[in-house]
Amino acid sequence: MTTLLETKELFCSSDAVCFDVDSTVIKEEGIDELAKFCGVGDAVTEMTRKAMGGSMSFKTALTERLSIIRCSREQVNKLLTDHPPQLTPGIKELVGCLQQRGVKVFLISGGFRCLVEHVATQLGIPLDHVFANRLKFYFNGEYAGFDETQLTAESGGKGRVISFLKKKYELQKVVMIGDGATDLEACPPANAFIGFGGNVVRPQVKEKSAWYVTSFGELLKELEKN
Repeated sequence: MTTLLETKELFCSSDAVCFDVDSTVIKEEGIDELAKFCGVGDAVTEMTRKAMGGSMSFKTALTERLSIIRCSREQVNKLLTDHPPQLTPGIKELVGCLQQRGVKVFLISGGFRCLVEHVATQLGIPLDHVFANRLKFYFNGEYAGFDETQLTAESGGKGRVISFLKKKYELQKVVMIGDGATDLEACPPANAFIGFGGNVVRPQVKEKSAWYVTSFGELLKELEKN
């Protein structure tokens, strides 16, 4: 694991920065919001907690949570209209600053592409820089499962996405930023990891992060020094 100083240096000289989405780029956990909207919030929140704490495989937790929610396409669209994801303060400025410096910005999420694309559009991130799970629906709009072939559907999926990006774009220095166990374990192949606690603090992530921040302003400040 890199030291605090090495992490800061890597962040300021990175080719690419990959952000987790739920509880990092946005204030909430997308799957929990979807569950609440579909009237099964409590059962799903408890399972999310287990998954984020690393006590259940990601795919198992995702399958079980979705089988409780069973959202329709119409419910997903209505959620986006009635309760769009709330951006974490400072993320827009940080993404803008990174992009101005020529740094590629990616969103890597265990959440759902239909929600994450909405976030990417708000932040000016190209949709081909979004990696997330895909919900499947029958022709009548009813829930039909999720695409299990996506890299992000498995534990360790975020690391596999980063390996793919390094190869595709010939990236030397990639930094992962996130709040959960699945983000932490993406380093390596990420060259450095920055723990984010601006929305929720997960003790095991805080303990293992050489650099742990509670606001995106801290990261902006570091970039402005360099």
